Amino acid sequence: MPRPRLHLVRQWTEGGNAYKAELYDRAVGETVSPTPAPVTAVPPLTAAWWSDLRTALVRLSAVHTDRTAVRQAYLDRAMPKYLAFLDGPVPTGPRAWSTAHGDLHWANLAGPELGILDWEGWGTAPAGYDAALLHAYSLGMPETAERVHQELSTLLDSEDGRFAELVVITELLQSAERGDNVELVPALRQRAKEVWHRTTADGVGVEVLL
Repeated sequence: MPRPRLHLVRQWTEGGNAYKAELYDRAVGETVSPTPAPVTAVPPLTAAWWSDLRTALVRLSAVHTDRTAVRQAYLDRAMPKYLAFLDGPVPTGPRAWSTAHGDLHWANLAGPELGILDWEGWGTAPAGYDAALLHAYSLGMPETAERVHQELSTLLDSEDGRFAELVVITELLQSAERGDNVELVPALRQRAKEVWHRTTADGVGVEVLL
């Protein structure tokens, strides 16, 4: 797993606030982008880099943990609200959960040798979540989004992957209300419609939790 080794964890409270500090190995290389959503085209990444990323995501998904990255209660509350523009009942129940990094975007990926940073939020999430999040953050750069889709198609082009895309689009639309990645909103809404139309055209039923 291309994760820096964790050496030390310290937790404490001070002034009514709780703190947690983690000491990792120093990461090698540089982050692929200074921001989660790239402001320019992502630099060329080797076939080996993409292969290592696919392998890392598959291995991570099989890790057993009681940590939680995405909660079902959040999906039930947020997805109907932020995906209300879709034509039909909004799905909120994934078919499967798996372990995810939870914040897989371009500022948390290093190269030229693959490194994955910022692990404090890892835990269970809808299957395909990490691939869907990286794809969603790339939508402002169509060529980059297409490359992500091409390289991670086995994770994205499935019922689980399409549901995961709706989940991360919900999260990013919500964060845009706070002023984060506002420029992605039109592309996020368009992608949600594409995913939803593909899902309904395939006749795939996704549980709607009431």
